[in-house]
Amino acid sequence: MLFAVACGAAVANVYFSQPLLVTMGHDLAMSPALIGSVVTLTHVGYGLGLFLLVPLGDVTDRRRLVVVQLLLLVVALTVVATARTAAVLLAGMAATGLLAVVTQTLMAFAASLAPPAGRGRVVGLVTSGVVTGILLARTVSGLMADLAGWRSVYLASASLTALLALVLYRVLPRRADAPPAPLRYGQLLRSTVTLFARERLLRLRALFGLLVFAAFSTLWSSVALPLSEAPYFLPHSAIGALGLIGVAGALAATVAGRLNDRGLSRRTTGIALTLLAASWVPLAFTRSSLWALAAGVILLDLAVQAVHVTNQTLIYALHPAAGGRLIGGYMVFYSIGSATGALAATSLYTAAGWGAVCALGAAFSCLGLVLWVFARDGAPDPATGTEH
Repeated sequence: MLFAVACGAAVANVYFSQPLLVTMGHDLAMSPALIGSVVTLTHVGYGLGLFLLVPLGDVTDRRRLVVVQLLLLVVALTVVATARTAAVLLAGMAATGLLAVVTQTLMAFAASLAPPAGRGRVVGLVTSGVVTGILLARTVSGLMADLAGWRSVYLASASLTALLALVLYRVLPRRADAPPAPLRYGQLLRSTVTLFARERLLRLRALFGLLVFAAFSTLWSSVALPLSEAPYFLPHSAIGALGLIGVAGALAATVAGRLNDRGLSRRTTGIALTLLAASWVPLAFTRSSLWALAAGVILLDLAVQAVHVTNQTLIYALHPAAGGRLIGGYMVFYSIGSATGALAATSLYTAAGWGAVCALGAAFSCLGLVLWVFARDGAPDPATGTEH
């Protein structure tokens, strides 16, 4: 549970800014084009961190790495909270994204501490914290900004992060196993690419991750647009509260983890991808029914998190000693999918409306389902001997 809380708190920093962009822009006299780069730079920093920082957990003491990253994240958040110029704000946001990948370092750490037979349950529980952090970040930041200004969001997060660094320093175990064979940093990064070239299962699961998070981002990056227009005209606080409905998806993370521990990885993936494709049917009726939107959001989040937990459980089992590189490399595809969905959905909404956005999300979802159907001859599950 501590890992879940820490992961949720860390990853939320990537998403806090989304409801605050207009306020930030006014405060620092930033142009609309420049303020839009706040989100972009944060995600670019996160993507770089996945490749450059997360693999370090395979060759260093993860406890020390986690604490150092959290303390540096406190510094980055403080820079954002006290920024008086656009340049300082953008630099702070890029650093925040880079260091927020401590989430994935913690994920690999949790998986390494879990017994193989219960690894899926542990990964599922920690992932539920990540999901909750992502979905509640916008709601929390919007409410705090209304009460005490946008800077209070980052000051509060810096304080919480410092507290988590202290607690984790006290309770995380030191490395008990023999240290791995030393690798130079360049060799470490190259080995991540080598793992992708060698492991078919890793490539397959990375593609699943890319497609499901493209669908996820298609919804969450554009759903505010129809809700802020006729017939709803919902305020930002009400739109942000939609994330509370999505938290139901966190429930799927723990259930999917237990199903993976029982050797049902392939079946779990197929059912989840079917639900993901089906979720776009009620979502298509968003303009006429908020109940349809709520049903679609719950289905979509359940499906995405079930696939995500299955992916992480299976790929970590390939080479536990390389868990940081495996999860970091996999999450690069997650970032690509998220960025693709966001860019395509917002552009498509402007050009063709909400129906076209739903068609795009359904296309990503159906591509994942087709990939699952034609990947029947997968390698056996390392833990159970069943097919993925």
